[in-house]
Amino acid sequence: MKNEKLLRFGVVGTVIAALCCFTPVLVLLFAAVGLSWAVGYLDYVLFPALFAFLGLTGYALWRRQNNPVCTPEEAPVSKEQS
Repeated sequence: MKNEKLLRFGVVGTVIAALCCFTPVLVLLFAAVGLSWAVGYLDYVLFPALFAFLGLTGYALWRRQNNPVCTPEEAPVSKEQS
């Protein structure tokens, strides 16, 4: 998976998990569809998901830092091209 795609996936997952952890988005959604009994178990799923997405975002940023993209202007010119 490319670095930018990995980073985007990690950030979007982190934002969604954070919204569901710290706001009553899922509580209202579960209540609307009649699954209020499952609200007590959300923390067992959401917090590990949040930490996993944070780890994925950190890994993508680390990979991006250690593997900079070579732009065409910075590419070395071989003797055959000059």
